[in-house]
Amino acid sequence: MHEDLIARHIGILRTLQSEKGLFLASAQGVSTGYDKAWLRDNFYTALAFEYAGDWETVHRTYRAILGILLQHEEKIVYAATVERPTQTYQYIHARYNPETFDEYWEEWGNKQTDAVGAILWKIADLEEKGKSVFESEEEKRIVQRLVDYLAAIEYWHDTDSGMWEEWEELHASSIAAALAGLKKVRDLSNKGITLATVPEHLIENGENALRLLLPRESKDKFVDLSLLSLLYPYEVVSPEDADIILKNVEYHLVKRRGLIRYKGDKYYNKNEDRWSEEAEWVFGFSWLSIIYSRRGEKEKAEHYLEKTKECLTPEGMLPELYYSNTDTPNENIPLGWTESLFVVAMKEFERCFGA
Repeated sequence: MHEDLIARHIGILRTLQSEKGLFLASAQGVSTGYDKAWLRDNFYTALAFEYAGDWETVHRTYRAILGILLQHEEKIVYAATVERPTQTYQYIHARYNPETFDEYWEEWGNKQTDAVGAILWKIADLEEKGKSVFESEEEKRIVQRLVDYLAAIEYWHDTDSGMWEEWEELHASSIAAALAGLKKVRDLSNKGITLATVPEHLIENGENALRLLLPRESKDKFVDLSLLSLLYPYEVVSPEDADIILKNVEYHLVKRRGLIRYKGDKYYNKNEDRWSEEAEWVFGFSWLSIIYSRRGEKEKAEHYLEKTKECLTPEGMLPELYYSNTDTPNENIPLGWTESLFVVAMKEFERCFGA
């Protein structure tokens, strides 16, 4: 049903992969600074290849991510065992040079717990699926490093810049990502696959903190696009909370060319006062389609899949966003994360409802 379209967008994604295996957030040379490698973006971008059954590309990407973590292992160990970070530069960084794996030192809201949780979750998930990223027993120690790091920063009440890399506050999506990663590692141990030891209080504290925040994303945001991550891929909310999150996201955030991230979003805001006419993020449609496919709601899943197709540029690519109520995208074309979730949405639709 979607074979040609999937192949086309997988091809677009391949143009973003560096020689070392990391994906750039967007095309090489864009003036926005998106020609760099983010942990989070690589997590979401690699999902398309996993769904397409291209495990070689997935393995290559996560070998590169493991290379980053090993290159900066001393920093992780220091934060986990010597001194809890007090400055943003002491935390695990969010983005790296795709060839050297060096950190970019300019301030960018680099304190992002959700990115660490995402990588931990997927490394354990790949292990569970028999697609291990490790090529030696020694490399597995990095999993315990990440667990110890999340314990040391006390992720359940440690403010961070969140998925959108903005001001620091306590984010449900960040807590959820870390919690999901820790639970995945613990559950693997219960199945006889031990990557690390996860003290039970780390999970209990995360669950309690999440319970107090939900259905809000944070003190400042009662609804946020990032909350969809709690439903997919992490599945860390009750059916009741999932229903509330979906209701709030659809009612408040869905627009013509995508979803706004949250009300009052200033990023690429069309209005000079920068408090209205928020930018419309394309991958929100695909994200909703994925969730509705997994819930067995074919009509809604297909609706949002078609809405994503309507956002394709004349060149057949998907941008990061469109300016509010316009057909004008920003410069980040293609955005790897957007292209990937579109592929995942098509694959999930076919898996759940057939061709």
